Amino acid sequence: ASTHGVKGLVKIIPYCDDLSLLKGPLYTSENPADNASLTITLKNSTGKYILASIEGITTPEDAKKLKCSLFVSRETLPNIEGEDTFYIEDLVGLTAKTHGHSDILGIIIAVNNFGAGDLLEIRPANGGESFYVPFHNDYVTNIDLEEKSVMLRNTELFRME
Repeated sequence: ASTHGVKGLVKIIPYCDDLSLLKGPLYTSENPADNASLTITLKNSTGKYILASIEGITTPEDAKKLKCSLFVSRETLPNIEGEDTFYIEDLVGLTAKTHGHSDILGIIIAVNNFGAGDLLEIRPANGGESFYVPFHNDYVTNIDLEEKSVMLRNTELFRME
């Protein structure tokens, strides 16, 4: 997120519940095969941030050059136990269909959270601007990872041109 102090420490915003995932190699690309990785040492928590040192970084100027997202390899993630829990990357690329009609609305291109809950961002099948659907039972009725589809209802509430 930013630098901290004069020794090159950084502030990390973790998007994981299990901080032990941050103790292995952290990749600077979503594709671990790129081999661009950083080794960090977690220091302490400061509000929503975790202070960390990065191997080989000793100045705030060098730390600023490394501002990026960090990723873990899929193999390090724990298996999901519940049937109503998903990894975001499993939802991206799924086909969004209307409940009962199976009409294709579009493709999920992202899962965002701007502070009020998760939103599925959908690129319409007929082109045009993407739109958001709350990732909530009132709108999402079924997710089938094998069929690579998501069934939605109350779609008349969304602007689709």
